[in-house]
Amino acid sequence: MYNSKSSLLLLLFLINSFIFFCNADSGTKCSNTSSLIGFESNFTMVQHQLRGHFKILDDCSFQVSRFDMLSGSSDVVFWGAVAVDFSNITRGFPISDHRLNQTTYKNASFSIQLLPNVTWDQIKVLSVWDVTTLSDFGHLTLPTNGSDLYPSRVHTMFDNCKNLSGNYRVRWSLNVEDNWIEIGLEAATKTMNYMAFGWANPNGTKELMLGADIAVAAFTEEGRPFVDDFYITSYSECMLHGKDGSAVGVCPDVVYENTTNGMTLNNTKLVYGHRRDGVSFIRFRKPLNSSDDKYDLPVNPTEEMTVIWALGLMKPPDTIRPYYLPQNHGGPMMVAYGHLRLNASKNVDDCFGPLDADDKQDQDLIIASAKVPLVVTTGEALHYPNPPNPSKVLYINKKEAPVLRVERGVPVKFSVQTGHNVALYITSDYLGGNATLRNATETIYSGGPEAEGVMASPYELVWAPDRNTPDQVFYQSLYQPKMGWRVEVVDGGLSDMYNNSVFLDDQQVTFFWTISKDSISIAARGEKKSGYLAIAFGGEMVNSYAYVGWIDNAGKGRLNTYWIDGKDASNVHLTNENLTHVRCKSENGIITFEFTRPFNPSCSSHDKKKECKNILDPTTPLRVVWAMGAKWSEHLSERNMHSVTSQRPVRVMLMRGSSEAEQDLRPVLAVHGFMMFLAWGILLPGGILAARYLKHVKGDGWYQIHVYLQYSGLAIILLAVLFAVAELHGFFVSSLHVKFGIAAIFCACVQPVNAYLRPKKPDHGVEASSNRLIWEYFHVNVGRGAIVVGIAALFTGMKHLGERYKGENVHGLSWALIIWFLIGALIVIYLEYRERQRRRDWFLGRGNWVLGNVEEDDSVDLLNPHHASARTGSQNSGLMEVQLEPLSR
Repeated sequence: MYNSKSSLLLLLFLINSFIFFCNADSGTKCSNTSSLIGFESNFTMVQHQLRGHFKILDDCSFQVSRFDMLSGSSDVVFWGAVAVDFSNITRGFPISDHRLNQTTYKNASFSIQLLPNVTWDQIKVLSVWDVTTLSDFGHLTLPTNGSDLYPSRVHTMFDNCKNLSGNYRVRWSLNVEDNWIEIGLEAATKTMNYMAFGWANPNGTKELMLGADIAVAAFTEEGRPFVDDFYITSYSECMLHGKDGSAVGVCPDVVYENTTNGMTLNNTKLVYGHRRDGVSFIRFRKPLNSSDDKYDLPVNPTEEMTVIWALGLMKPPDTIRPYYLPQNHGGPMMVAYGHLRLNASKNVDDCFGPLDADDKQDQDLIIASAKVPLVVTTGEALHYPNPPNPSKVLYINKKEAPVLRVERGVPVKFSVQTGHNVALYITSDYLGGNATLRNATETIYSGGPEAEGVMASPYELVWAPDRNTPDQVFYQSLYQPKMGWRVEVVDGGLSDMYNNSVFLDDQQVTFFWTISKDSISIAARGEKKSGYLAIAFGGEMVNSYAYVGWIDNAGKGRLNTYWIDGKDASNVHLTNENLTHVRCKSENGIITFEFTRPFNPSCSSHDKKKECKNILDPTTPLRVVWAMGAKWSEHLSERNMHSVTSQRPVRVMLMRGSSEAEQDLRPVLAVHGFMMFLAWGILLPGGILAARYLKHVKGDGWYQIHVYLQYSGLAIILLAVLFAVAELHGFFVSSLHVKFGIAAIFCACVQPVNAYLRPKKPDHGVEASSNRLIWEYFHVNVGRGAIVVGIAALFTGMKHLGERYKGENVHGLSWALIIWFLIGALIVIYLEYRERQRRRDWFLGRGNWVLGNVEEDDSVDLLNPHHASARTGSQNSGLMEVQLEPLSR
């Protein structure tokens, strides 16, 4: 019984083993019928620094070697599609159950099995695909038939690769027969930085750069790659001598010959270039032995030669130098520059894995403001950050698919001008395009079918992210996926914590503040990337108290206070203000700092430190300026001073929570004020006093004084007006000062016309006509009224100076003006008293007889030569009439 059971169990075990091995054999067995077997190609890089070699092994498997890729999501697979365009590749299918897990691949090799229902005939494009984000990391195209087994060249693959530094590599392929070498420069560096590589002069000594033949590769402001052939004659930026126009320094070859035919000297030929994931890559070809034996060095591919390299900032062309010129690389050796011995024919591959940039985001960053609407349009996809993508994508403020940063609690206003077939919405889904149909968990935060419009009638969409809004959402089109991009939602700390905020000059810095009983809390945030941010209290950086925030080499935020008394680095003096709640941080290069300080520094009465004078009065406008630069350190030099600064201070009204741009008192306006004081405060009143109180003096001297002073005052007035109009670039009547000034000038200009039209003076003893009496009344009162209005214009001008231009000593000048006119009023009172006394004496019959002609002849026009000569002739005739008569008015 036992033996029969054992035999039965043994039989069943053998049957199961046979079935298992049969199935195993059938699963591993693969035919070799496809015409594509043996096909090899390289992956075209799209994202994540993907490189690799591909080979079809048989009908159901392929091999990947030399595979590099930065980590993606947990759902990255090999993907098949019929074409590489957006609509076809997004409708593709996985071809294997192999997952490229969340790790960085470094020169990896592995074999992949196709899924049982997938054949090579179904696959026209093979991609490394992120299913979660619908992202193409890299792909290759399979031939359509067996005879077309020669793949197109992939520009990112080379025969050799050498690490120059931790973030800079050189790749190359050599073709001695055709006399060329193709070089690929690859660096994890900033967009506007250059990559330089070339051969040192073999006859040189220690000065390797002098006489070197290098290629400098970079990208233009529009993102186009370029490469130029350079020759080094000096350790300096390329300069032209004025006398003979010769060039010296690090200059393009074409500059030395001063020729317009640049192609004859620029022997480097651009092949390809791109910028991906914060890494610049440019491929170019140059001859081993060039026809230009003056500025190009021959390259012996079989010998070790010294090569030099550098990374640094590229200076864009200007009107003086129409070339892109590399700046001093700076930095330590073997990080920013270096040299090594290289044999170009020797196979080298020490580049292990892809370059991984710290900042992979090259897209523009737009920071939303509650006051300025974001204009949303559509346009051509040129540098969309998450390929593949449709041909048309969303633009915000004319920037292609930028990263949008918003603050919780701050409403964001969109002016939607995308057309009637594109509706904007804010979604939690990475792709958008009415994602609820495939993603039941999608959350729509704002927008929808109604959020569409055109330029003539835009739709205004207002979205207010709150504390429950995730840190990352997306702006997308409701109808088509992958048209928009990311929205960074940050804590609205600055807006929530501070009661007031204003933009400083040029809207490059936002200034926040909250006033407490004895202190003020202040925050400043830059609106673009910088190495440090500084604000200062004062009319300019000189003679101001500055607050500088930056990130040190350890990544820690720092904030220091300074007193600045000059324009050199030596004039920046560290102070020790009593700051509390100090914070400084950098987000994607945007510096933000905060602090709290007392209105009155905690200093003793005998303390003479500079910071003790930094007193803030919340009732007085605070003048604020700002500056930014690339780098700040404890030990300042000219190289780390600011690179961009405000053009003028902004007057911040702390109590009112508002601001206005301040215009400095210009010297021409100061001249304008002095000229007006000379006219309305001295000349014109002097002319009136002469006509009023000097008529009893013998002769017509009063008349000459009156006419000359009035015409001189009027000329100075008109000249002063021209100065002000020219300085202010226009004539504006918004202020009370200008209105008074116009009225005074009008009255002053009426007087000469009135004098020209005066009726004839009656003969002695004849009663004056009514026209003469009306004229005299009008002339006298218009003149006196002009003086009153002119004086009012002077005082309103001083008031305008103090309120708008923050002129120094305005208070003292105003009092000086008041005292001047008080003295003038006392003089007038005294003269009027003497005049009335004289008249009374005459009526009482005292000795009021004088020898001379007391009848004023005001008909004489002193500006007319004819009358002047006639009067002179009468005086020289030798005839004199002596008449005794009482003085009468």
